[in-house]
Amino acid sequence: RGYAPLTLCRTCGHRFECPRCSAWLIDHRRSGRLHCHHCGYFTPMPTACPSCDEKESLAACGPGVERIKEEVEGLFPGAKIAVLSSDTADTHEKLKDILHDIRYSGVDIIIGTQIIAKGHHFPKLTCVGVIDADLGLSGGDLRATERTYQLLHQVAGRAGRESAKGYVYLQTFNPESRVMQALSSGDRDEFLAIEREEREEAFMPPFSRLAGIIVSGRDERLVQNVSVILAQNAPRSTDMGQGMDTLGPAEAPMYRLRGNYRRRLLVRADKSIDIQKALKHWIGSVKIPSAVRVQIDIDPQSFF
Repeated sequence: RGYAPLTLCRTCGHRFECPRCSAWLIDHRRSGRLHCHHCGYFTPMPTACPSCDEKESLAACGPGVERIKEEVEGLFPGAKIAVLSSDTADTHEKLKDILHDIRYSGVDIIIGTQIIAKGHHFPKLTCVGVIDADLGLSGGDLRATERTYQLLHQVAGRAGRESAKGYVYLQTFNPESRVMQALSSGDRDEFLAIEREEREEAFMPPFSRLAGIIVSGRDERLVQNVSVILAQNAPRSTDMGQGMDTLGPAEAPMYRLRGNYRRRLLVRADKSIDIQKALKHWIGSVKIPSAVRVQIDIDPQSFF
């Protein structure tokens, strides 16, 4: 979404970050603002760097749909372009109007975020290109490769759904990765076999169960102390394949969110264990200050 995911000063290197979250502010040219997509904070785009006061030194880094639209307009000046994202289709009616234009109003090029992959049928669409197809593989998400494969396979399926042949282009910095190789070869079963083998070796789902524990609060030191105490009182097992195993605490990938500091523990348990009962007994044995919140996520789908 937006124009670029990062704005920095070419003179001093200052990067614009959300004051409440561990996230860069997103450049939105349509609104003339820098936005945080996590907490909703925004500020007008400055004319000079707030760190060194240098003018005309701010550079937009990376692609957003607004920037790609700008480049596409330069490359294909006569094309009719539609942009599909949660910013342009923030209501059901707007989404219906954009989809109607794509189907019946001679749209030549569609630019969109990943919502464009979600089951839409465009009869005349014959070419799909994915910018930064590797993006979903970064971070600490256990299911990153699985989700990236699903998303790219899904968006690739938008091309050539009728009689005309479809073409798909993926921009990648690592064409040798098994996700890209599986997509280019169409060998889904091989990808699933490798994923299964790696998860079994690491004792990860579906061969175990996971529980995420997020300790959060506005006092950074207090959050750190509580997470350490929880880890010290965690159930132990001598064999990773038997009982429970606790990883962490560590800073959550999104360390600060809406002004709260966040530390994370990950519990890995044998499938024979009643993980809810074990966690209730464990967390209940530790006195949690009122200024700290402890959230438990059984079989977590998100690891941020």
